[in-house]
Parts: sequence; structure tokens; C-alpha cells
Amino acid sequence: QVQFVESGGGLVQPGGSLNLSCAASGRFFSLYIMGWYRQAPGKQRELVATITGGGITDYTDSVKGRFTISRDNAKNRMFLQMNSLKPEDTAVYYCNFQNARVGVDYWGQGTQVTVSS
Repeated sequence: QVQFVESGGGLVQPGGSLNLSCAASGRFFSLYIMGWYRQAPGKQRELVATITGGGITDYTDSVKGRFTISRDNAKNRMFLQMNSLKPEDTAVYYCNFQNARVGVDYWGQGTQVTVSS
């Protein structure tokens, strides 16, 4: 009953930018804190950024000042603007509920971000 579809990834050079989009289904999207996650090869999934229904944001230290999370509740969409990309940002990026228990069943395909010269 809940689905998340990520898009907007691609191959970029270091220092480049990408804007990821997340299309969400479900009736109560605006009520939940949402997050962008990423998983790099050989590493566990990490929470990169969160945003409350009212637009309050938080970021993991490694992306502060470079990434911006936003949401459009009327359209059930969420975004991640990524600037000054580094090779270590290479990962599959996912959107989901910030609450791990709530989101356990709703992982989508993700979108691949590759930062390389």
C-alpha cells in the first residue's frame, strides 16, 4: 500500500551536482518524518538526511553544507539536491520513512549515484 520510487541518479564528475526525486504513494505522506538513505558497496545503509512534515531538516556530518533535502507534501514528493559531489558519495540512494520500523517493508529500487572522473 506504500511505495517509494527514486529517480535522478547518474554519473557525474567530482564537484558536480545531482537532484534526486522520490515519488511516494500513500495517504499519510505529509504526517511522517522522511529520510534519504544511501548504501555504498561493502557498507551498511546510512541515513543521509531527514525532513519533518513541516520542513525541519537534519543531515549526517559528511554531507552538511553540500546536500539539501526538501519535500512537496501536496505532490507526495521528496527531493535531495546534491552539490559538490565527492567520490565517497557514490552509492545507491533510497527514500523511506525515517522510522526504521515503519519503513522496513517499503524499500524501493533506489537510484544509483556514481561520482568519478
